[in-house]
Amino acid sequence: MAATDEGTPSIDHPLLEPDFLERRLYQLKLAGTAANDHTLVCLPTGLGKTTVSLLVTARRLDEAGGKSLMLAPTKPLVQQHADFYREALQIPDEEIVVFTGDVSPDDRAALWDDATVIMATPQVIENDLVGSRISLADVTHCTFDECHRATGDYAYNYIAERYHADATDPLVTGMSASPGGDEEAILEVCSNLGLREVEVMTEDDADVAEFTHDTDVEWERIQLPDDVIEIRDALNEVITERLEKLKELGVARSTQPDQSQKDLNRMRAELQKLINNDQSEGFKGMSVHAEVMKLRQAVTLVETQSVEALRRYFERQRNQARSSGASKASQRLVSDPRVREAMRRAESYDELHPKYRKTRMLLAETLGLEGGERVIIFTESRDTAEALTEFLDTSFDAKRFVGQGDREGSDGMTQKQQQEVLDDFRAGEFEVLVSTSVAEEGLDVPEVDLVLFYEPVPTAIRSIQRKGRTGRQAEGRVVVLMAEDTRDEAYFWISRRREKEMESELRELKGMANDLESELDDAQQSLEAFDTGASAGSRGEKSAPKSDTSSGSQEVSSQPGLQDFVGEATDSSDGSDEGDEGDKGDKGEAVDGDATGETDAVDEEAATVETHEPSAEGDAVEIVADQREMDANIARELSRREEIEIRLETLDVGDYVCSDRVVVERKSVADFVDSLVGGDRSVFEQVGAMARHYSRPVVIVEGEGLYEQRDVHPNAIRGALSSLAVDFGASILRSESEDDTTELLATIAKREQQLSNREVSVHGEKGAKTLSEQQEYVVSSIADVGPVTARSLLETFGTVEAVMIASEDELREADGVGEVTAERLREVIGSDYTGTGSAASSSANE
Repeated sequence: MAATDEGTPSIDHPLLEPDFLERRLYQLKLAGTAANDHTLVCLPTGLGKTTVSLLVTARRLDEAGGKSLMLAPTKPLVQQHADFYREALQIPDEEIVVFTGDVSPDDRAALWDDATVIMATPQVIENDLVGSRISLADVTHCTFDECHRATGDYAYNYIAERYHADATDPLVTGMSASPGGDEEAILEVCSNLGLREVEVMTEDDADVAEFTHDTDVEWERIQLPDDVIEIRDALNEVITERLEKLKELGVARSTQPDQSQKDLNRMRAELQKLINNDQSEGFKGMSVHAEVMKLRQAVTLVETQSVEALRRYFERQRNQARSSGASKASQRLVSDPRVREAMRRAESYDELHPKYRKTRMLLAETLGLEGGERVIIFTESRDTAEALTEFLDTSFDAKRFVGQGDREGSDGMTQKQQQEVLDDFRAGEFEVLVSTSVAEEGLDVPEVDLVLFYEPVPTAIRSIQRKGRTGRQAEGRVVVLMAEDTRDEAYFWISRRREKEMESELRELKGMANDLESELDDAQQSLEAFDTGASAGSRGEKSAPKSDTSSGSQEVSSQPGLQDFVGEATDSSDGSDEGDEGDKGDKGEAVDGDATGETDAVDEEAATVETHEPSAEGDAVEIVADQREMDANIARELSRREEIEIRLETLDVGDYVCSDRVVVERKSVADFVDSLVGGDRSVFEQVGAMARHYSRPVVIVEGEGLYEQRDVHPNAIRGALSSLAVDFGASILRSESEDDTTELLATIAKREQQLSNREVSVHGEKGAKTLSEQQEYVVSSIADVGPVTARSLLETFGTVEAVMIASEDELREADGVGEVTAERLREVIGSDYTGTGSAASSSANE
């Protein structure tokens, strides 16, 4: 938000730059509530949710001191917030820091201590909390931007739990234009973040209406040409045939190609049951199911995106089928004659897709005839974003805006590149931004004249986020392209229905401030939901939660604390309203007095507040976890325990270090079997490296169905387990689940450090293999004979060279080498090399 125009009323506050923030009554009302309780702030996109959080932050830092933490889901959004706060706050720029994965963990730990305001992605803060690098004890305001993400295992939930448990004087603000699709979803967000108030402003509110303009939503029906329909129908025919196979297995109820995702998920669950019951039909069915999913993606692309997007997808499928270790599903897909015919038709199709034609026409109307300046096009597919940008750039100045991840045939954009594109778009350097979902949430994209949905999205949240890119300062236009008789239409109507339901729920929630307590359970209201002290081995009992202000939620309408942001009354055309707002000051001051008394009470009990500050030396058991293990919940769960301290590092060997002699490699049953039959690094290599640096290597194999994975014979798995134990000296432990693994790690670490009085030591790099180990590695890689047979061969023949020139009869003289193994060895050693391309081509044609 730029500085206010001369004569426009501005907000005065000791920590705010003078004449920087325009005085908007609705923002002041929202900030007044959010400054006094944990609050969900719902405000349409583009109307200044960030300003509301800024006002609360300024007040908290002024009154309570400490630090402020603001979390946002993407790096560009974090950087955008940091730039805004540096402009708006009278705080030295170096005290407003950005924490993303681009900043090293050691640097973050050092920056945290001296920072006043921290802007961060949630994954980084989660890692730093789990690794005990930072403490939230003195964070007096925590903002969760785009808080509708606070569901499932998203990092927001863990951070909120830790914040309520660790902070001496916590205050949470959740912000979203679209917090959930129904009341249950919205209340889940409130529960997960510990929010007790809901403040909603809609475009119908008088205070908001003057800052918004009408946005017309139009939908354009697109008729697909016959050639495109024929490609789709050919693919659907294959889907029907594959579903017939699944129906024979009893998992599919219908063979209609337009199965819902819910039904497909149900089929997969049924197939998993067959696998768990050791039925080979389950594996075959799962492969067929994977093929159905690939075919459905192809149908979606040709129906709703473009033939060019389908061509790119087919090319990736061909490359996957030719690669080593390709799945049978990929190989069957590209070898089916009907799919091959669909590929040929897609490659020969040279007509302009009707969605392309309509897009070009709409841009010509908006940017040419109507004199518009900017357009955003949203699409679900990166392929479409790239192909459409190339197509439009011949007539308009267009640039793509995609995520950071690279993939085959498509380079992602770095954070710097993303920022440069947005800066150029704001400056009017180009007129058309073609974006995937990365630009939907919260980014300060400039006001645009047209938002074009290349396809409908089936969720209300994303639809609202996208539409909020227009109609902020002037009338805007939203157009949705729908291909007739495709899932486009289904998604459109689903989105419309859910959006209306959300708007209705928000209006209901707006009036339920007094009833919200009864909607949330008692544990949520007292914040006991964040107390894990009841579980064995977890944190101790917390201090009593702070009570609500004495006036309770009934005082919310009076906006306690509002005057903190208003300053002296300013003469203006709406002076009467300002006078009314000023009259509320006395009441607000009374509530502030109560709040001050409450703070004093909390300070008296501060000694009982549990935090995750490092424990005194010798008190805590330490476990070093590999940072790459954060995909699992194990380190997170261990960090919740009072008696365990987690340190995150990038480990050279193993996943967890429990002492100077114990290192643990954790593998799911699927990963364990995969590491036996393929992959970049076998389990034998991994455990061998562990054994070179730790005297007690441990392998935990986690999950059920070890002997039912990938059609690998149980004896082969038993042989691998035996080799790890006997040949490498590793202890093999089985666990049922992540929870079971968590308990095992805690038990091992306690025994080592408390009973055996050992310290934790992370040993150095993997180190070079000895000559003998290198020789064993070379021989064991031939025809996958494994380390035991490799040793036997080397002991028999003496050198790698002798093994290579031995005949089949001579090879059979070595222990453990039978006729089949000897024959396979000679085939690998003595056969002519045909080249990767020839082999792949041959494989694809089989």
